[in-house]
Amino acid sequence: MSDAIPSRDGHFLLESGLHTDRWYDLDGLFSDARALEPSIDALASMLETHRPTAICGPQVGGALLAQALATRMRLRFLYTVRGEDAPNGGLFKARYRLPEGQRALAVGQRVAIVDDMISAGSSTRASFASLCETGATVVAVGTLHLSGDTAVEHFEALGIPVEAVERRPFHLWTPSSCPLCAQGVALAAP
Repeated sequence: MSDAIPSRDGHFLLESGLHTDRWYDLDGLFSDARALEPSIDALASMLETHRPTAICGPQVGGALLAQALATRMRLRFLYTVRGEDAPNGGLFKARYRLPEGQRALAVGQRVAIVDDMISAGSSTRASFASLCETGATVVAVGTLHLSGDTAVEHFEALGIPVEAVERRPFHLWTPSSCPLCAQGVALAAP
């Protein structure tokens, strides 16, 4: 699957605030639903073992995946939307929130958070915070494509398993340790 996802090499700033040398263009990922069916089926099988009662994904790609999985697994569908960033700046400042009309629907649910691709896990972490605030229990995180170990390390430290159809290495750096910054390579537009 990842070979079919268009990517570019360069110097990029991710939503997390981390830097990377590869950008994946996910805009067309859900344009051919039939091509994704085997991967969605595989992820559904992985997530079933955690017995979720709802599937949640951050808009846009995560919500599309969450809806497909919720339909296939006959579970409640939830999604989060991006809000204003945390005022403290730094890394992982993005905030995602359940829309007001979904907050009551999340209370007491056993939720699997999913996203089409996870690298640092910024939107997944923010969705986790929103779900916990509402009284939901996050039982797993899932993705079609996992890039690197940053998100895995974060969620496994919280006791939450991460399921992925596909895994591959991925370079992530803080701005202060980025070798591309040290070389003077300008950030590229995603």
